[in-house]
Amino acid sequence: MRRGGIPDSYLDGYSELLTEVSETGRLPRRAELDAFRTTGERAAESGYGLRELVGLYLAATRRLWGTLPGIARSATGAERARTGDALLAALEAAVAALGEGHERAQRLAVRQEEAERREFVDDLLYGRSDLGRLAERAQRFGLRLARSHAVAVAEGTEKYDDVHPAVRRIDRELVDRFRERDVLLATKDGRLVCIAATAERPVLDAFARLAESPGPGYPPARRVAVGRDHSGPGGVVRSYEEALGALDLADRLDLDGVRFNASELLVFPVLLRDRAAMADLVRTVLGPLTRARGGAAPLLETLSVCAAAGYVNAEAARRLGVSVRTLSYRLARIRSLTGYDPGDGLQRYTLETAAMGARLLGWPEKQL
Repeated sequence: MRRGGIPDSYLDGYSELLTEVSETGRLPRRAELDAFRTTGERAAESGYGLRELVGLYLAATRRLWGTLPGIARSATGAERARTGDALLAALEAAVAALGEGHERAQRLAVRQEEAERREFVDDLLYGRSDLGRLAERAQRFGLRLARSHAVAVAEGTEKYDDVHPAVRRIDRELVDRFRERDVLLATKDGRLVCIAATAERPVLDAFARLAESPGPGYPPARRVAVGRDHSGPGGVVRSYEEALGALDLADRLDLDGVRFNASELLVFPVLLRDRAAMADLVRTVLGPLTRARGGAAPLLETLSVCAAAGYVNAEAARRLGVSVRTLSYRLARIRSLTGYDPGDGLQRYTLETAAMGARLLGWPEKQL
């Protein structure tokens, strides 16, 4: 016989307990409570909810109530009330123990699920598992790796973890908006990672917006980077590495803004592919700036700000916090020291490329 989908076998020992309690008024013993905790665990492991389990016990109590010897033999209303109070106390203790066991089993299941999820994310992002096996495991977490995917990575002013308020907020919002999509949200090395199929690009856009502005009371991301679309399990790794590379470049170049696309920064890995050639360019073109009063750093900053301002002197001077006259003096000094004129298109390109290389290589703080 089944009640609410739960077999009556989950009531083993309960009727005997009620019978004895109705006669003696005692509370359940420790061994009996431990047995109820075990029953709660078994029910959770079998997929039965706590509401169903408690309902089974309440229904059994109601069914047995009139047949219990202590109730049947009660001569007065006061005796019946005392017996009823003892029975309800026993029911309360049994239900509390069932709940403890059920919750303990759920916590263990959640921890196991989290551990398996973290292991899967590690294997996926580092490409450490057999691709066929990885694709099978991915389906359990809502990903179909035969598709093309892209990865977005958010980096905060504080490290993200699975219980971080902003992470939970973003997760809720994405689930509410997109339900069951080909998407996985996870934390990795203190960053928040979102993996989505190319067809689900709106999910990555929403993720980036939420990371930038998660809402009042939630810390916003410092930077968000999105890798390019790539196919297959190995494509997820490539996109993830591109997103991490974009975050690194944004920091090293001190780029303005919060959101970056790896596709817009492809020129920089190209520039760095031959570090020796780039270092030689920096030394040759910008090395003479070290002879300036105050060193090369102020003039290097001037070059970078002028380029960002489109060589509009008034705007560049405003960003630098100097007068236009001071800016003009600095540009003349750059021209006289390096021999390259920022006003000439080709020479300006050489100066800008060298200045970008200097920032990528950490010059002049680091010796080349």
